[in-house]
Amino acid sequence: MADLTAIKEHMEIIGADGVHIGTVDKVEGDRIKMSKADSGSHQDHHHYISGGLVADVEGNQVRLSANGDAAVLLEEEKGGEAVAEKPE
Repeated sequence: MADLTAIKEHMEIIGADGVHIGTVDKVEGDRIKMSKADSGSHQDHHHYISGGLVADVEGNQVRLSANGDAAVLLEEEKGGEAVAEKPE
């Protein structure tokens, strides 16, 4: 896992393939809290990305170890449950 202390507000989160995943709101514990605007169909609240998925922090980007299409499936709700598992 990369050094999460290097992650700052407004950094772009990208997949291993360079695809935009979201924007950092802040780091909470071992997870990245994404801005509400990047929360797909759930734009009324924040989604989270596990810090374990962070491969690198360089410049203004947080690169994940998973490609974009897989990374969005790994987003979490505040309580830690997968976004895909939460009923609408």
